[in-house]
Amino acid sequence: MRPERVLAEHRAFLAALEHPEQVQRDLLAGILERNAGTAFGREHGLARVRTLDDLRRAVPIRTHEALMPWIERAMGGEDAVLTADEPVVYFSSSGSTGREKHIPVTRAYMRETFLPFYHAAFAPLLRTFPQALAAPAAVLNLWQDPTAPIARTGHGQPHIGASQVDYRRFGEDSAVGPGNDAEWSRIPAELATAGPWERSYHKLRLAAEQDIRVVIGVNPAMVAGLPYMLRTLWPRLVEDIRAGTLGGRPHTRPDPGRADEIERCAQRFGTLLPYHLWPRLDAVLVWNSALASLYLPRVRETYGPGVQLLGAPVASCEGPAAVPVDLRPGAPLFVPGCVYEFVPADGPVTASSETLAATELDAGQDYHLVFTHVGGLYRCAVTDVVRVVGHLGRTPRIEYAGRDVVRSAAGERLTEAVAVRALRAACHDTGAEIRGATFHLATGGDRARHQVAVAFAGPGAPDLADSLDARLAEHCPGYREARRADRLGPAEVIPVHPDAFQWEWERAVRAGQRPPRVKDRVFLPTEEAWERLVASAAQNAA
Repeated sequence: MRPERVLAEHRAFLAALEHPEQVQRDLLAGILERNAGTAFGREHGLARVRTLDDLRRAVPIRTHEALMPWIERAMGGEDAVLTADEPVVYFSSSGSTGREKHIPVTRAYMRETFLPFYHAAFAPLLRTFPQALAAPAAVLNLWQDPTAPIARTGHGQPHIGASQVDYRRFGEDSAVGPGNDAEWSRIPAELATAGPWERSYHKLRLAAEQDIRVVIGVNPAMVAGLPYMLRTLWPRLVEDIRAGTLGGRPHTRPDPGRADEIERCAQRFGTLLPYHLWPRLDAVLVWNSALASLYLPRVRETYGPGVQLLGAPVASCEGPAAVPVDLRPGAPLFVPGCVYEFVPADGPVTASSETLAATELDAGQDYHLVFTHVGGLYRCAVTDVVRVVGHLGRTPRIEYAGRDVVRSAAGERLTEAVAVRALRAACHDTGAEIRGATFHLATGGDRARHQVAVAFAGPGAPDLADSLDARLAEHCPGYREARRADRLGPAEVIPVHPDAFQWEWERAVRAGQRPPRVKDRVFLPTEEAWERLVASAAQNAA
């Protein structure tokens, strides 16, 4: 990755923030001009669309699942279905339903939207810690794994995570992510088919011999998972470094000196943490909002007291959303990349929901995000909710607030974003520090109630349940009404084992989910996962 490209894209982005209305109008005009003649464009009359209001009348809001019939036609080989140029690959991500998403990626989308966003996103890191690009051998990139096995669609096209992109497919030899062009970071081809857990260990084992200064984590579950892997796997790490092996095969020169150093450190402190391995570590790039904001402060301590947490860009597999410009919370919308619309998050998104433009948003409010971009998504509602935390000029600064998931037993409509805000306030009230948390709706008994499993980072907080109940009533009007009418029982806090959430993370990765997909869950998707957490409460008590 070339620093001059990073800074140039960031300057172009900053210039666009000065006149977001015009940038969004011009962007929409370019999308329509290019794709109006597609099958989708003809059916929806895109040739007659000139303004955002025209687009609202012509195209209903759809989820990715609702767009799949069109995407499947493109995957089946039909030309010009959604875009004038054909998809090269399909981005993959597990959706809110648990089914794999297939997001078409065209050359125009990569050139005009994704790569400008991707480069601009690294500018704050580059300006604060130039060594991130100047010395790739000093960067541990947990986010990108370009040598991971490539999945394919039923019709044979590459079906990959955004972290697996081979930019050479798009004529971009210089877009290699920080750390990925370091010779030490390459996992041998004969180990490429190892499962996600083994691949994560391989990368950690190779990094353990380096002087790492920057960690590219992005996904906070991965950033929290790395100290856990070190704590539990350091004997294996020592053995491999001493023998110079990787995956049971000779790989590097045996280094008994480094192995002894790590072993002495682990025995002295009773554990092995990132700052033990890398005492000169400066920065971690990571999403730091939503549920992660509650546990990342304690995770940060394991990386070192002087480590700076830098906010990662806000994005989904459907498209980019926001790029950080400094170290303040939130990031301005990436207005040159996508046409954005917003639906207030106090209700659901429907095909006919009234939307707001980017310049019509209020600070302190949550919104559903709706994308239109040159890659073939038109008014696509994503499963993420964002919160406006301020503005840069007329462009809103947003942060990820949670998934578009609602739990309700008595009409309360508790959202992920509200649940996290209530828990954050309750932790502040009681001084509780946590290592993980997740909510569960218990419907047995005479009244339903909301439970939260909490892994405390220190002593428990006996008053947390009462405070959480009060804060939920404060932040969620439906919850307050249900409690007053006695249709809903009081909130319940269940202390679980301090490592309970790391056990769940390890279980998911070992089951075959790539680490970038193993994310925080404010509301657990299955009863089985909840039962495992509750079972760990007994181990915690013991």
